[in-house]
Formats: sequence, structure tokens, C-alpha cells
Amino acid sequence: MNLDSRTDERLLFDAEDDVYQMLMKILNSDPSDNMKILKALINAEDDQLPLLDGSTNRRVKLEVLKGKNVFLLISGLDFPNEDLLLLKHIHKEFCLERSLIHRRHEFMWIPIVDHSFKWKDSQQQEMFECLQASMPWYSVCTPARIDKAIIRFIKEEWHFQNKPILVVLDSQGKVMNRNAIHMMRIWEDTGYPFTSSKEKALWGAETWGLELLVHDVHPTIQNWIKKGKFICLYGGTDMKWIQTFTTVAKEVASAERIPLEMVYVGKSTHRERVLQCIAFISMKELSHWWPDRTMVWFWSRLESMLFSKIQLGRADEKDPMLEEIKKLLSYDKEGGWAMLSKGSSPIFSGSSATVLPTFMAYHAWKEQVPTKGFDQAVMDYHDQLRNDSDYPKFDFIDIE
Repeated sequence: MNLDSRTDERLLFDAEDDVYQMLMKILNSDPSDNMKILKALINAEDDQLPLLDGSTNRRVKLEVLKGKNVFLLISGLDFPNEDLLLLKHIHKEFCLERSLIHRRHEFMWIPIVDHSFKWKDSQQQEMFECLQASMPWYSVCTPARIDKAIIRFIKEEWHFQNKPILVVLDSQGKVMNRNAIHMMRIWEDTGYPFTSSKEKALWGAETWGLELLVHDVHPTIQNWIKKGKFICLYGGTDMKWIQTFTTVAKEVASAERIPLEMVYVGKSTHRERVLQCIAFISMKELSHWWPDRTMVWFWSRLESMLFSKIQLGRADEKDPMLEEIKKLLSYDKEGGWAMLSKGSSPIFSGSSATVLPTFMAYHAWKEQVPTKGFDQAVMDYHDQLRNDSDYPKFDFIDIE
């Protein structure tokens, strides 16, 4: 590399660092309106019409956002369809709501792309235009406006790592939530105005249970909850374990004459294998199951619960709800698992290593049911089993 090349690289690095420091200064200042941070983020000084209005497909001035609370939707071109549908729903609710408060909020998409590609010669251009056309809100007219310094700032300060984030700015340009995408997944439009303080308040009002877990993912479960039925969510991809567990659990429920509903919720990964399990469960009529899209949304929400707690600084605290969230996510990584509830109230959750032996050892705890009740008797035995390294092992039945 010759001297001129090294000098050019150094000048580019210095210019990038200057932009980064400028953004930091704006972010840490006490702004009077939101124009300064928005102009800096999309490099809008030299363009009178830097935005595309998704509702009219016309280019507009950045000033349409002046004095408004702005939800900065930041993503690459690989945008999860479930998130896009949710954001469209919330945006539609804002548009339908005629109150002055809701009219002061707007969405704006900031696309983040690899600048090593030449746009006019790249398939990315088509991907960008297709995604932009699907968004009914404002978006930056071209990803070329988002230069390397801005991308670096977004990654380092707002922790963007390819998955979509939603940064909430108030009307003065102050960051009210570094990433509201998680609370949108958890509470949808109930999370409005999607600030960190609202997020804390929502968690403060929550209790751990099936209603929080399933929300309105599947309306049938809400009916079961209202009726006070026993409900078992279970997952994994081992078909032998699935058949054994569902068969034994239903036999125990029949013996106790309790209303038990079982729902297969799959796994956060290995979607092809999950689809095979759904086909197997359906063919054998082992239990209820969710469609693939519903399963994806369930696991996405559960993961967002973890990230929301971490983002609020609760990761190191003694938070019982956080511990339950971590349990389910860890069970998912291990293999088969189940969570048993009565209505919305959890009875126990566990991995395949304890939940199946608990039901298979029904004879060991059934005498406790008349005095304790089914839910307390099965929970006590499961807890005892989980704490006992010498619990009995059982072979799976043959599914052939």
C-alpha cells in the first residue's frame, strides 16, 4: 500500500469518527426538537426529500416528523414476516385512532445494508424495494444515505446486531427506549407509548402464568383457561418421547377424571423436524398442536421476554419470573419438556428427564390426591424427583 492510499484511509477514518462523535454529542445533549438527531442519522442536510411516505409512495421532507415521537425501525433486508405483520397492526391502530396523542407518533424505517455491495448491480436493491413497498410508514429513500459512521453508531450505542430493533425518540429527540421491539411482541398495542417506563410498569403488573405465555396466540387456550382446565404445553422433537409422554399423561388424567388439554408447541429451531413431529402427532391423534407460524411467534415472544428483562437491568436480580423464562428456554435447548397448568396458574415445568417419570410413577403419588388435590400431589412428586438424582428411569414405548 502506497503513502497516498494510507493517507486516504486515514482521512476516511477521521471523517467517520467525526460523524460518530457528533452523533454522541447530540444524543447526550438537551435538544429542543428532534430534527438535529434525525438529520444526523439519515445524513439529510443535502436532500430536501430524504423520506418515502409508504402511504402515498411519494418522497417527502424530513420536517413531516418535526415535533413528533418517532419510532425508528432499524433493520437489515432480512425482516421476519411475523414482526412486520405486528408492526403493521400497531401502525394501523395508530392510523385508526383519531386522538391527538396518537397522531403525534410516526414510524420511520432505517435500512442497514452492507456498503461493500454496489446498489445498482446488486440483488439487494430489489430486496430493499420489495421490503420498502410493504411498509405503510415513512422510510429512508435509499440505504446509501446511511453511511458507515451511522451504522457503527447504531451498532455500538443501540446494540443493533442484524435483528430488527425499534428505538423510541420523543418529540425532542431524546431516546425513551433503546429497543421497544420486545415489548411490542409481548404486549402489542397495550405497550403504547412503548417507553422504558411503560415497559417497567407492564412487567410490574404481570404474574407468571399461561395467560402471559400464550397471550392471544391461540384463542382456544383462553377458553380452556376460563374453564379452569388442566393445560399442558409441551415441546421437543423426539417422537418416541412425545408419544410416550402424551399417552401416559392422558392415562393419568383419565384415571383422575380431570379435564386435561395437551398442546404441542414445537421447538425454537429445527423447523423441518418440528413439521415432521406435527404430522406424526396429527396422524396418531396424540394432542393438539399449533401451526408452524404460531409456534414461531410463541418462541419469539418468549425470547423477547428474556431480552426485555435484560434490557431493563433485571438479569442479575432475584426475579422469579425471569427464572421461569430462562427455564423454558433452557428446556427447549435440552430436548423434550412440558409445563402443566390449571387454568393460567402453573403447577410445574420440567425437562423430559423429570416430567415423564412423574406421570409414569403415578402409582407412587396417587394416594396423596384425595388429601392434597391432583395439582399439589403431582407438583410435590415432580419437585421431589427433580431434587433426587436417583429417580427411576423408564424406557420409551415403541412407536413403530
